[in-house]
Amino acid sequence: MHIGIFGRRNVGKSSVLNALVNQTVSIVSDVAGTTTDPVEKVMEFKPIGPVVFIDTAGVDDVGALGRARLQQTMKVVDRTELAVLVTDAWLDYEKQLLSLLRSKNIPVVVAANKSDLRPQGELENTIARDCPNIVATHALGRLGIAELRQAIIKTAPPEFLAQNAIVGGLIDPGDLVVLVTPIDLEAPKGRLIVPQVQALRDILDHNGYAIVVKESELAAALARLKEPPALVVTDSQAFETVARIVPLDVPLTSFSILFARFKGDLAALAEGASAIEFLRPGDRVLIAEACTHHPVKDDIGREKIPHWLKQRVGGELKIDVVAGRDWPEDLACYRLIVHCAACVFNRQEMLSRIDKARAAGIPVTNYGMAISYLHGIFQRAMKPFLEPQTSGPGKEACPIA
Repeated sequence: MHIGIFGRRNVGKSSVLNALVNQTVSIVSDVAGTTTDPVEKVMEFKPIGPVVFIDTAGVDDVGALGRARLQQTMKVVDRTELAVLVTDAWLDYEKQLLSLLRSKNIPVVVAANKSDLRPQGELENTIARDCPNIVATHALGRLGIAELRQAIIKTAPPEFLAQNAIVGGLIDPGDLVVLVTPIDLEAPKGRLIVPQVQALRDILDHNGYAIVVKESELAAALARLKEPPALVVTDSQAFETVARIVPLDVPLTSFSILFARFKGDLAALAEGASAIEFLRPGDRVLIAEACTHHPVKDDIGREKIPHWLKQRVGGELKIDVVAGRDWPEDLACYRLIVHCAACVFNRQEMLSRIDKARAAGIPVTNYGMAISYLHGIFQRAMKPFLEPQTSGPGKEACPIA
């Protein structure tokens, strides 16, 4: 969960962060505007699990540089799943920020900081007219921090206290899943990529079995099984090869499509894939990647998908590529957005991007859906989500139409 810490300059945002994590993460100073760029701290926050605290620049920053810092703060809002609004007075800045966060359905905890400098309850009574979720804190003295932690836990969206599922719901306990994981030049040295690792853990969490093979060993691995697997999950780049090997009666999908459900909006991204049918030569397409890896030859986003798209439309396309948190302010020039699986984003940020595309009237899909559509196996890749594989517990249909 991403927890954004917002407020005016010099209200004690950095002190609140340092107190929450019990470390000196952000520089604390009496000089207004000490925090200039978002500062992130990853930690295990029981019982929620892993969280990212993000300290931001003051929303009242001034001048050209201040406006640039405010833009970075607003980008943090897009990936915030819970906000801590730190203040030492209740001004129009706080009211406007509270309104913005609420408009995005982001739960808010107000930290009424510097409680040692005012009569008890004075500021809290004023804030309560607009937001009842308040904790009085004196961050430098570590007072009220335990209560703030409890307020964050109590306010956290329910899905972060429950177990998020990647493969869960598609398999029963005791089911076997085959994970097809090509080892190409862009695979991290000595490791698997994030979606593969997380999918494997999710299978274990749901009491399933897994075997992990490269696409070159898949046929031999399937031949050695006494019974067919409940599901085969492949890296999207190997979709065409794997689809030829896996029997039609065995459910097949990709890591990227699993993450469309886990990190995004499965229905919206599936609908976006059909927009490929309406692309024409000369159209502009945005390829968006969450991570900032070093691209090599045959990079999936920069070479393979653009090549397949151009092949499909029978002509040239104007392809723009953005990586990390770069994202165009104006999407109107695009006919389609193809996003990666967003494995290093949180769900809030991916949903925010989908919402921005929807508001601009631009269809958005992801790598796995686009690749399966371009190779004529989209319906097969989506079938595990459209109907239950058995009537067992936890296996519910996930209709997208």
